[in-house]
Amino acid sequence: MTGHSYRRRSIVGAAFALLAVPMAIRSGLAAQSFPKVQAYRNPGCGCCEKWSEHMKAAGFEIAMQDDPDLAARKAQLGISDKIAGCHTALVGDYVIEGHVPPEVIIRLLGEKSDLLGLAVPGMPMGSPGMETGDVAGNYDVLAINTDGTWHVYANH
Repeated sequence: MTGHSYRRRSIVGAAFALLAVPMAIRSGLAAQSFPKVQAYRNPGCGCCEKWSEHMKAAGFEIAMQDDPDLAARKAQLGISDKIAGCHTALVGDYVIEGHVPPEVIIRLLGEKSDLLGLAVPGMPMGSPGMETGDVAGNYDVLAINTDGTWHVYANH
């Protein structure tokens, strides 16, 4: 792809992010009613802090805690190694695994579904917290069912 395509994708992504909060308000989720976010990361991980900044910008209150045994926490919460991401967060009744965009979390909260949560496996370039200049990646956000299976919930 050309540099223009990456720039265009970044602009479109930013536009969708700006629309997320008004969409949340229309769905009855004003920023002050977002559940507090408790996130866990491997000690000192910088990209997790960048993801946290995206969450704060979208109106979430977030606490990030180092967890030296993050793999055990993921397993306890029902996160398979196959869909594990960089960090794990609890948002209301949901587990959020990895670099899930805030607007997708807001969508989930508005739907009040019976999912276990959402995951972005690995650390895809271009996901919130994994930006590198104009480089944008294409990645899926997975919905995690309560039985441990998953399906594509959104594509970015």
